[in-house]
Amino acid sequence: MVQGTASSAGKSTLVAGLCRLFARRGIRVAPFKAQNMSNNAAVCADGYEIGRAQFAQATAAGVEPTVDMNPILLKPQGTTSQVVVRGEIQRSETAAEYWTASRHEQLWPVVVDALDRLREEYELVIAEGAGSPAEVNLHDRDLVNMRVALHANADVLLVADIDRGGAFASLLGTWGWLNEAERRLVRGFVLNKFRGDPGLLAPAPALLQERTGVPVIGVVPYLHDLELPDEDGASLHVNSHALACVEVAIVRLPHIANFDEFGGLAGDTNVELRYIARPEELRAPDLVILPGTKATIPDLLWLAERGLSGRIRWLAEHGTPVLGVCGGYQMLGATVTDPSRIESEIECAQGLGLLPVHTELLEHKRLVNVHGRVLPHGIGVWQSLSQLGVDGYEMHVGHTRHAGEHPSWLMLQDGPEGSASAELPVVGTNVHGMLQSALARQALLRPLAERRGFTYALLEGSNVDVYDRLADVLEQTLDLTHVLEHVWTGGSRRTARRAHPDERHE
Repeated sequence: MVQGTASSAGKSTLVAGLCRLFARRGIRVAPFKAQNMSNNAAVCADGYEIGRAQFAQATAAGVEPTVDMNPILLKPQGTTSQVVVRGEIQRSETAAEYWTASRHEQLWPVVVDALDRLREEYELVIAEGAGSPAEVNLHDRDLVNMRVALHANADVLLVADIDRGGAFASLLGTWGWLNEAERRLVRGFVLNKFRGDPGLLAPAPALLQERTGVPVIGVVPYLHDLELPDEDGASLHVNSHALACVEVAIVRLPHIANFDEFGGLAGDTNVELRYIARPEELRAPDLVILPGTKATIPDLLWLAERGLSGRIRWLAEHGTPVLGVCGGYQMLGATVTDPSRIESEIECAQGLGLLPVHTELLEHKRLVNVHGRVLPHGIGVWQSLSQLGVDGYEMHVGHTRHAGEHPSWLMLQDGPEGSASAELPVVGTNVHGMLQSALARQALLRPLAERRGFTYALLEGSNVDVYDRLADVLEQTLDLTHVLEHVWTGGSRRTARRAHPDERHE
């Protein structure tokens, strides 16, 4: 199990790398995170949703993602969170409602059942914690950290983000807050996101081991060029490249969701990608993207209050391409209504009026993987995507209908979808993930660069999969020889006797 001293310590990335590392050794491995809080989600083949990070970790392991890998998903939406249990919406709750002992006792069997099924099916399960196990105010309601480790008698690696500073104090303090049974499970400390010479860290690792009896088993370098999905908006920032010739602005909505689909844009050296929240930050980009959101009407009103609605309309009317995805697509329409108060207490709001569509939020959530093609509709650069193949997923509660005769933008396996303006370079779709395709990004970015008088430079392809690159780094920097010895040498977890925690220090 990989736990951390804080959020964003790099737990998800390390789990993905370890999944690939063990999978390459012929071990059938699966990821697991009991409870995830994220608006970045993915649709499994059976039509249920899990956190995007666990979906990616399963991909790294080379196995089919399932709801057992993330049985509880919390999706923030204003003052409440949508509680998704085994891939289906259960209800929305405030923090006070969710963080009750009785609520967690109801959910603990869900965690146990999912984890036990994975342990029966796979030789190795790599579990991920959330936040920190030293959050003592939540210890008695824990569903995701040490309670999981104790249930599985797991070897725990405790990870700290050394790039933020204070890593040794964080590791010592976190270990210090654990009780004796929990401490016995901690087999190694990992210093993550290090820039520089590991030799300069001495004598701190030795002193930490002297205090705790736990070794620092690795110093993982800062890997800035890995396009792996993030779980929350803390990572959103400007991605600037020296040779960028296309400027893309994504509106950082208060309840932004599924923004991981733009990771390919962030990693393209032709692109300067900016997340903006004010009109003056928007400036005059080559492309404006309105992303998905967990609270469409509140975020739509936020756009108007900030003056962003008017600025986006002005840019579209003067030739700037605009793309709306899911909630962003709904905002580009004439109205959005929420008669059942599914996402907020606001029943109706006027949209930006750039697409002649109306959206009504319904209780039924559409969760489906889709494929199809782009129709030959759209103004300007959107013509360059005509007939391009589309693979992605839908995850929304809104039903969007066209107002009269109006062209759709996509043709999916079950019919037309989305909308393309007949007068302005504005398109919208409920399909997430289109720009995760390198072909789609190139088809869009090339004409955007040409409009500026530049030539879009094709990225040099790499023969190394991103998860293999990550696994290579972990193989070089982590010493796992004293952790999971039977797995590391290729033995089966089922045939190896695991020592009880009380036996390990005898």
